[in-house]
Amino acid sequence: MARKANTNTAGAAENPGRLKQIVLTYKMTRKADPKVGLVVAGVGIVVLGVLLGIGFAIGHPVYLGILGFILALLAMAIVFGRRAEKAAFGQMEGQPGAAAAVLQNIGRQWTTTPAVAMNRSQDVVHRAVGRAGIVLVAEGNPNRVKPLLAAEKKKMARVLVDVPVRDIIVGNDEGQIPLGKLRTTMLKYPRVLTGPQVTAANDRLRAMGDLMSNMPLPKGPMPKGMKMPRGGGKMR
Repeated sequence: MARKANTNTAGAAENPGRLKQIVLTYKMTRKADPKVGLVVAGVGIVVLGVLLGIGFAIGHPVYLGILGFILALLAMAIVFGRRAEKAAFGQMEGQPGAAAAVLQNIGRQWTTTPAVAMNRSQDVVHRAVGRAGIVLVAEGNPNRVKPLLAAEKKKMARVLVDVPVRDIIVGNDEGQIPLGKLRTTMLKYPRVLTGPQVTAANDRLRAMGDLMSNMPLPKGPMPKGMKMPRGGGKMR
């Protein structure tokens, strides 16, 4: 009885937490997307209405009504999730370290190392290693990050000869990848490495050391007031 009571208490505590998280997400999304509530509700009504209409037409309104209700909830969840993600990217865009936050949530198939190269202007290059090889993701002024990318690619070529290296500059100008499309772009790259090859590549790169290996970096966007240590444009 005591164990059952504890389980019920834990479940009751967990559900309010999830509901609170959904409410907070909705409030944050509504600030950037005021029509999110109307759009999500409209999607649910349309899906339910279509299924109910089909149900009445074929003489099974109850069965199709239940199915319509389930599909309506699913469609509403998908639409809300996409709009919430878009709103989150919109709020993050332009902040230093935003690309690193996206990369760190891309999935287990990728290993992300934030800020492998940085200059005093806080132009920064992040590194992601996965089945597609190495992807260097830069954010900042294009004219300043290109030398950082070139230097990193040379180092990668010396350490990992047979591993493909790609580079991305995050931004909204021509030839750049918007922050909101960074994840999908990464996942579209063809897989050319096996699991053991990815592990070996990560081991070699760790042996090189990284810019932030001796410098703590908070997850997510870096504070705008963060000051770089004195030194050269690129640090190791």
